[in-house]
Amino acid sequence: MSGVVIAGAGPTGLALACGLAGAGVPVRIVEKRDGPATTSRALGLQPRGAEVLDRLGALADLPERSVRIARVVTHVDGRPMADLRVGRPTKLVTRPGLLMSQTEVEAALRHRLSASGIEVEWGRELLSVAQDASGVTLSFPGERIRSSWLVGCDGAHSRVRKAAEIGFPGVSVIENFLLADVQADLPVPPDTVSVWLRADSMLGAFPLPGDRVWRLMAPARRDDTSPGDEDVVGELTRLLRHHAGLDPSVVGTVLWSSRFRIHRRLASTYRRDRILLAGDAAHIHSPFGGQGMNTGLGDAENLAWKLALVAEGTAPASLLDTYEAERRPLAREVLASTSSLTRLVVGDTPLARAARDRLFVPLMNRPLVQRLIWEQSSQLRIHYRSGPLGTRLTERRALGAPRAGDRVPDVPCTRPDGSSTRLHAELGARWALLVPVHGDAEAYASVAGRHVGTVVPLTAAVPSPARRRHTMLVRPDGHLAWRGSSTAALDTWLGSRLGTTTHRTPEEQDT
Repeated sequence: MSGVVIAGAGPTGLALACGLAGAGVPVRIVEKRDGPATTSRALGLQPRGAEVLDRLGALADLPERSVRIARVVTHVDGRPMADLRVGRPTKLVTRPGLLMSQTEVEAALRHRLSASGIEVEWGRELLSVAQDASGVTLSFPGERIRSSWLVGCDGAHSRVRKAAEIGFPGVSVIENFLLADVQADLPVPPDTVSVWLRADSMLGAFPLPGDRVWRLMAPARRDDTSPGDEDVVGELTRLLRHHAGLDPSVVGTVLWSSRFRIHRRLASTYRRDRILLAGDAAHIHSPFGGQGMNTGLGDAENLAWKLALVAEGTAPASLLDTYEAERRPLAREVLASTSSLTRLVVGDTPLARAARDRLFVPLMNRPLVQRLIWEQSSQLRIHYRSGPLGTRLTERRALGAPRAGDRVPDVPCTRPDGSSTRLHAELGARWALLVPVHGDAEAYASVAGRHVGTVVPLTAAVPSPARRRHTMLVRPDGHLAWRGSSTAALDTWLGSRLGTTTHRTPEEQDT
């Protein structure tokens, strides 16, 4: 029997497989396609998405091969009205936003997975799924697989979700959207996203790696009833002339074009017994804001360490309920925010367009608004304080101290042997302890290790006042699990919150 089977080899499924493999969990990843995708709709990594890949050891040279976005310039009726600086570092966000094809992200994840001895099983179409108390049976043409757990990362039309009879309610936000990747001579800086708005028409141009490569995207006209992709490029070049006054001849080679319908849907649950959902199988929404692939990567990282503990028999299956409790509310927020942004940008009514052009677009020039937009879209504000593993109201904490569920920044650290490292470089498949300079690192690591496996004790190179007297246990996904000043309290927290079983040594059992 396989430990975990993942259906779907997109970014979410691959990231989940990397996380599980790194934790030593037997995993298989199956994909109905015959090979890797050569085109994709997703085109960017937000700073949090880059952090996830970094912790998984899959970021590699993607930042060097991507386009680092410095600004988003919005034009209204042909005139530049807002210059949103999204590449400027803030106290929270130190990484830039990266534009690249989703296929590049998938390739990096496959390379990392291959280093763990696991390859994607291509051409494996899932026909049926049946689960019982002890496992899941998956049927493929000519073969049946028995697995302890099944995770559906197989997209918006997920066969796993349908087999588990999990609802996927939602609505269509806009009927059709057009997009194309082209080689073009656009009079736009190569680190700038340009958006043109005029009445109820919109066009976006996104720079991509390569020789003058751009992604053009726009909503289809309401009277456009064409079912195919043939007229996509013609309409997009028409919009270039309409909005920017550019002759269609500026567009040369067409690399890829498509049309798609935007939906807003959220799975009614992320888990049905031994079947779980992640990524587009659990939630789909508008591409505005570039949150889709990054939200799926966050799902994968959150689920990986929890499923690893359960699959190893260290924690009860009830720990998996915290995955939905932490991630589904975030997906609901992303659905709401991206849908609102879509309606705002497109301008459904004359009143909405007036508010957009005269109020919201000019507001984007204000430094405070720019910082709030950039930090929110970066996904680095995400926290799990109110979740079942967060800080309870009855728990005392120092004013300004980090709370359980907070994201812990990637601080410089020192290993016990005196060598330098980064916090996030030590995570991924492991937990980390940030121990005060004179703290008993070995004792804390011993207690934590009995509950969760591999734990790395570290000392923060520049400890904050909140860390000087307390030890911090950091989850593999970079969020604070526990903060305190005694090994007994740590032992109690791990047993009560994670439900983990302490593996005591024979000597300890005799005492």
